[in-house]
Amino acid sequence: MTKLRQFRCQDASPRYSRRLALSAVLTLAMLGCGGPPNKDSPSPPASHTPTATATATATTGTALAETRSTMTGNLKVEVVGLNRVKGRHLIAQIRLSNTGTEKRLSWAGEMGDHTRPLGEIKWASGIGILDARARTWLLPYKPVGSPCLCSGRDRDGLGQFIDPGRSITVYAVLPAPSGNPATAVVVTPVGPPMLDVPITDEAPAGDFPDPDAEPVTPVTRRLILASESLDKSEETADDGKDLQINLSADVLFAVDKATLTPKARSVMARTAKLIDASPATVVTVAGHADSSGTDAINNPLSLRRAQAAQHALSALLTRDGIRFQTEGYGSRRPLYSNDSDEGKRRNRRVTVTFPKPQPAAQEPGATTSTGATDLTGSTRADGQPIAMEVTGLRRLPGGLGLLTYKITNEGSSEAWFRDLHHAQDWEAYKYQAATNVRLTDVAARRQYLPGRLEVPTDDGVDSYCACTAVSGVRISTEKFPPGQTRQFWNLFALPDTAATLKAKIGPFRDLHVAIR
Repeated sequence: MTKLRQFRCQDASPRYSRRLALSAVLTLAMLGCGGPPNKDSPSPPASHTPTATATATATTGTALAETRSTMTGNLKVEVVGLNRVKGRHLIAQIRLSNTGTEKRLSWAGEMGDHTRPLGEIKWASGIGILDARARTWLLPYKPVGSPCLCSGRDRDGLGQFIDPGRSITVYAVLPAPSGNPATAVVVTPVGPPMLDVPITDEAPAGDFPDPDAEPVTPVTRRLILASESLDKSEETADDGKDLQINLSADVLFAVDKATLTPKARSVMARTAKLIDASPATVVTVAGHADSSGTDAINNPLSLRRAQAAQHALSALLTRDGIRFQTEGYGSRRPLYSNDSDEGKRRNRRVTVTFPKPQPAAQEPGATTSTGATDLTGSTRADGQPIAMEVTGLRRLPGGLGLLTYKITNEGSSEAWFRDLHHAQDWEAYKYQAATNVRLTDVAARRQYLPGRLEVPTDDGVDSYCACTAVSGVRISTEKFPPGQTRQFWNLFALPDTAATLKAKIGPFRDLHVAIR
């Protein structure tokens, strides 16, 4: 494999190489320029929301940021290098440490990208960057004949386990985030994203694959952020470029009818106002049905409903130059499983899609933060007391927010706490995850749902929660030994002007959480 550059640890001077040498990669990946990690070196200060330390480099062994595995508390994950190369690529170096004293830890399954086939999780393919402004999750390049331009357990001889008290360092080569930022949000499948990690344009110390030396495919996941009105009349999905507004057919129409109800006018008026504020010249209106009935009924009914919505929107718009495209899809494009009444309700919809309006520049309004100093809750599972504490709600670029919270088994026996994935919309996701979490803007009467990552497939698109996974190789994430604490996270859209939101996490009480 062709290498990007090699740097001697003594003087960090570059030299080019086109050798297929993995030994240099392994030596530097395992030891770094400064030799084995110093167990006495200071760790970054503890923080509820993982953030970067001030200044550090991979060659000193000091961490730029760290987090802990939700699944395995003794697995510490540290970013020790984040180098932008040629202005277009990023080389991320991650140190994995077993801080325990007894058990070896398996790392490959933990660090593998769970949106890829299971056979590819033996690689560090889950190391990624959240490009918040572009609403994109960036993952390592995929070269021809290999799952990942990153460290591999078998190929690089790293082994499956990390012994107690020992560390290994793995790498990933991936696209650089847009806009040439000074910092990045580093994501892994292991724990909460690490924020404000500094990016350097200095050459990395090490020998890494050059993505320009062979054909590679960028691996990206589109991040979709959803919200809905509290009256369930509409649900909006925002990918940073377009708005997709799913208007409830149960609100717009009577059963088996295509005439708009009186209640539909306020719903249509809000949608028309958003179209007016957008740069749209073309608006798509599509009617959809659930799986009840036959195509002979559903197809023409969904088209007539789309046409009725289009006529109403046309009459409400205040600007010219907008053209509509109207289609009826019947039951062919469900968003949710039709196996439940809730899934069928959500699938009965008229979808209006157009370019996203630019948010107006506004100062956050004054809001109260009743209860914001007490961010804890409690419940019981398997007879054991379960405690929860919100540890942060952080505003990120691009209108995103990161919610972090920890859950502790305060009892004397092991307990399964399974309420994190019991959301009404869990069927929309490929795997179970911590989807049973909502943020609500009480004043605007709007609820925000966990973000989702879209992965194209031969049959369409699979959706994965942009949150802590609790299935697959992490199937025991909801299993808590006595006294154990685990940290969870979710990505959301955040309203531009709110200072405090109501958070509802599983069965715990409502909390009012300040955004920082």
